[in-house]
Amino acid sequence: MNPFRSVGARLSLALAVVLLGALAVVWVALVPTLERRLVDGRLQELAGSARGVAREMSGSIVDQDFVDEAARGSDARVVYFRPLDGAAATALSPIFDSAHLAFSQDVERDSVALRAATHPGVQRGRVARGGNAYAEAAIADPAGNVLLFSKPLRATLQDVDLVRTRLLWAALVALALALVAGFGAASVFARRIRRLERAADRIAGGDFAEPVSDRGRDELGELAAAFDRMRLRLARLDDARRAFIANASHELRTPIFSLGGFLELLRDEDLDDETRREFLETMTEQVERLSKLATDLLDLSRLDAGPMRLEREPVSLADVAVDLREEFSPVARRTGHLLEVDVGEAGSGIGDRERVLQVGRALVDNALLHTPPGTEIRIRASGADLSIEDGGPGIPDSQQEQVFARFTRLEGSRASGTGLGLAIARELAERMGGALELESAPGRTVFTLRLPAFSREIEPLVPVA
Repeated sequence: MNPFRSVGARLSLALAVVLLGALAVVWVALVPTLERRLVDGRLQELAGSARGVAREMSGSIVDQDFVDEAARGSDARVVYFRPLDGAAATALSPIFDSAHLAFSQDVERDSVALRAATHPGVQRGRVARGGNAYAEAAIADPAGNVLLFSKPLRATLQDVDLVRTRLLWAALVALALALVAGFGAASVFARRIRRLERAADRIAGGDFAEPVSDRGRDELGELAAAFDRMRLRLARLDDARRAFIANASHELRTPIFSLGGFLELLRDEDLDDETRREFLETMTEQVERLSKLATDLLDLSRLDAGPMRLEREPVSLADVAVDLREEFSPVARRTGHLLEVDVGEAGSGIGDRERVLQVGRALVDNALLHTPPGTEIRIRASGADLSIEDGGPGIPDSQQEQVFARFTRLEGSRASGTGLGLAIARELAERMGGALELESAPGRTVFTLRLPAFSREIEPLVPVA
């Protein structure tokens, strides 16, 4: 793998970009603001000095000593000008200069002093002379002469440069530390992702033995927990698939071998009529067994294929209960079970009558197969509910949800089968807008089909998918 395309490298780069962006914002917001505030502070100091000296000028004689004293008091260069060309002054003639220059030519056309000559009050600004920056303030006296205060900004700008340099170095150090720390943390993060990747490859390859673990409590930890739940479910499905193949093979092989054997025997012309009739009855049972298996598989494929066409019509559950008793009474007599019906105050539910009968058949057949002879089985219709109750040994709490899983048979069950009947029954119940519920305890097991209740105010007679 290219290390520069790894998660660690990308996260480190993202962290560096974020840090650079934050430092750029700090740079733009801090450095110019700091420089502007420091310069404004110098200008305010000079403006205050100019006002104070201007008040002293009204009662004093302005000479070189006065200018030198004003320079010492303001810690700035002070120049006293006489403007040339009257009100429209374009140049100034220096009279006194605290710098004691002979001509003071560098300030003859000073912009701040020229502005003070033509505007009342204190004028201030930043000017450049000889490659250096200066903060200046100027004010005119009643005679029209101009007093200029000029102070170099070298020290102030050096302070700003120092801040700028230190900020730059701090940014570089922070960036380096961010890259190192970010790459380290991202590498740990990437290793956790690679562990999940390897676990996903194992699961995809059919290896469900090793659990998927991650001790983190963040999103990756939750993802690992979801992977482990998926592993357990896939393992159960794989076990169910293997069990189904074994069960289906057995269920197909047994009746086929049985039919083949009886056909061989029927070829013997010496069989009496009674024996031949018994063979034919047994062969009929085996054909019915194969037919039921084929029907279950066909129903399962239809349910998995998507929507089914189901009628939504009033279904009399009392009539369904009576039909189930009549259909299964011969089977119950043969297996030694007691089959009873309790219709009580049965009402009507909304559903597909043929599918309701199919669910009822699956429940009654399940009770007959998995309870010992002599067990009482009661078909009860009450309101919009159809219940199948038996007095068998019951189903443990830990296995009650498992009975509705596809291809599943409980350990120690009394009869063989594909494990599809109850799974198909629950799916059909839910497709009709109802539910299939189980309540079980030692000596009593009740499967209840609950359908939407029918009333005259609601007559949903339209088939739905």
